[in-house]
Amino acid sequence: MLKIKRVYDPPEPGDGLRFLVDRLWPRGLKKEALGLDGWLKELAPSDGLRHWFGHDPGRWVEFCQKYHAELEGIEAAWRPLMETIRTQVVTLLFAAHDREHNNAVALAAFLEKVLANYREQDHVL
Repeated sequence: MLKIKRVYDPPEPGDGLRFLVDRLWPRGLKKEALGLDGWLKELAPSDGLRHWFGHDPGRWVEFCQKYHAELEGIEAAWRPLMETIRTQVVTLLFAAHDREHNNAVALAAFLEKVLANYREQDHVL
C-alpha cells in the first residue's frame, strides 16, 4: 500500500515505512523529527525539471509526462521501492505546499501504473 504525506504532518503509526522523495532537504526540519526510513532523492525530478515546473498547476500534466519519462530511465532506482510497496505500507514524503501537484503525487501515480501493468500481465515484481 502506498500513501503520500507532507513532511510537516506528524508521523503516525499507520505510515509504515517513510521515505522522503524530494531532492532538497525540507526547510526547518531535523532528521529525527521525520522518522525517516530513507531519503530517496535519486527518485526526485531532475533540477531542470523541478525548476521548469515551479509548482505551476498549469504545467502539471506535462510535468508528470516528463517526470515519468525520467523515472523510466532509472528503473534500478525505483525497483527496490516497488518490491517494498508490494509487501508493506510505504509513505512518500514531500515538502511542497500544494498537496495535489507535487513530485510525490506524480511518483505515486507512476509506481501505481507500473504495478497495475505487471498485475495485468501476470508478472511478478
